[in-house]
Amino acid sequence: MKRVLSIAGSDCSGGAGVQADLKTFAAHGVFGMSVIVSVVAENTSRVIDIQDVTPDMIKKQIDAVFEDIGTDAVKVGMLSQSVSMEAVASKLKEYKPGNVVIDPVMVAKNGCPLMQPDSMETLIKEVLPLADVLTPNIPEAEKIAGMRIFSTSDMENAAKKIAELGAKNVLVKGGHAVGEAVDVLFDGDKCTHFTAQRINTKNTHGTGCTYSSAIASNLAQGMDLNDAVDKAKDYVTTAIRHSLPIGKGCGPTHHFYDLYKNGLADR
Repeated sequence: MKRVLSIAGSDCSGGAGVQADLKTFAAHGVFGMSVIVSVVAENTSRVIDIQDVTPDMIKKQIDAVFEDIGTDAVKVGMLSQSVSMEAVASKLKEYKPGNVVIDPVMVAKNGCPLMQPDSMETLIKEVLPLADVLTPNIPEAEKIAGMRIFSTSDMENAAKKIAELGAKNVLVKGGHAVGEAVDVLFDGDKCTHFTAQRINTKNTHGTGCTYSSAIASNLAQGMDLNDAVDKAKDYVTTAIRHSLPIGKGCGPTHHFYDLYKNGLADR
């Protein structure tokens, strides 16, 4: 069984963060592991508080995974402050895992900030160059690239600018745009568009976490990047289409819809 590690924050409401990542890994038939960098008291409506794990403990969790089990892919999500970013970056440089998918989480679906604004420089300098795949949404891509995005052409230009900062492949997600849900992947050479029907629902809590974890799972299982993104896009679209009206705010997606319907026969 392939092994995939999530390095991210913990969402006690179960819809995003490490919890969403582990559900996604399980739905893809890979063995999921986690390094918790922050404990987030949040629900579908708001983030109440964040308590960061010490950098030393972050490093020790990563050591525990790599000295014993190892990985076939690593997904990195929420890193709330510079010292957390530096701790994770130092260990990724030490162990040099393959298939590193980094989701530069900055804001929760309910609009609450999850990354300290003064950490942006550290994210760009220390973390971004370690990404085999970086998966910013449009607001995140705007901040990293230092430009506004109004069209798919702008998404392409932003992806290219971000690649110049060191990320090997950049997937700019179009979930915050209007019309069809178009994502743009720049692989250092060309741009490829991935399009799906936009689902009219407020229940999209954790979609970015889920999407990036699905990409990591697919890469761990040997897919090439385009296929990994394409199948992950299908997976997250299905999860959104059958999302769950749980909670008073933005409810979670349904990570196991296909699994409940079809089992693991096609994996």
